[in-house]
Amino acid sequence: MKKHFFYISLTSLISVLVACAPIYKCGETAPTKLKGSKRVKILAAERDSLCRMNALKDAHKDTLLMQISSLDSKTKELESQKSDLEGKYNDLFNENISQSEKYSATLKQKSDELNNKEKILVEREKALKEMKSIISRQDSITKRLNDVLRNALLGFKSDELSVEIKNGKVYVSLSDKLLFKSGSASVEEKGKQAIKLLADVLQKNPDIDILIEGHTDNDPIKTAVYKDNWDLSVGRATTIVRILTEDYKILPTRMTASGKGEFSPKASNETAEGKAKNRRTEIILSPKLDEIMQLLNNGKK
Repeated sequence: MKKHFFYISLTSLISVLVACAPIYKCGETAPTKLKGSKRVKILAAERDSLCRMNALKDAHKDTLLMQISSLDSKTKELESQKSDLEGKYNDLFNENISQSEKYSATLKQKSDELNNKEKILVEREKALKEMKSIISRQDSITKRLNDVLRNALLGFKSDELSVEIKNGKVYVSLSDKLLFKSGSASVEEKGKQAIKLLADVLQKNPDIDILIEGHTDNDPIKTAVYKDNWDLSVGRATTIVRILTEDYKILPTRMTASGKGEFSPKASNETAEGKAKNRRTEIILSPKLDEIMQLLNNGKK
């Protein structure tokens, strides 16, 4: 309201001055001497004052316009910076999301691997427990078999026959003195008695595998039947296998015959006593390993 009144007054005053005073524009040098009445001179002075005020307002306006322009530039600059920051923020945000997704995927993979390993470990522990149970049961069978054989073969001397457990197996060692004559694979009568007692035990324990190993000393032989100790040791093992399978009906699938000649001595061949110990036939009895082999094969799958 005051501004409106100011502009009306200014317009009226200018009109009066134009009508009553010498005409000169604001900013121009006023005449040295003004013509007219004292009232005209006062009005002229007021007009000059108003011109100065108007000039000051114009200058202030220009200053304000410059400030506005500067503020516009700063605003645009800040908007540009804001846009850049928003772009960087979005990039960082997307990058963090991507990294988070990668970390999540890696974590899931590691978690799955750990779960699989734990599952395998549980299965292996279970298999190990089962295997220990089977081995314990087989050890029990071996011990019982050893006791039964010792009782069954009590009538034989220690230098003729021995029974012992080695490596989870029962070793029945029959001396050459008990079974065979020198250079022969024909079983002597007393030896047949020992084989019969052994066969009675084997018939009652069908889950026992049987390995027959023939052994000799290192004295070379050559007969019409056997070329060397290898040949003789195999012949003796085969003879006992035939007696067990043919005379006592032990299943051939349970039997293995092998000869080791002089190459697996029990004692030194430098003495007569040592040679006597080396001339032997070993009947090696072991519980079947089918259950253990099945467990091992399942573990490989």
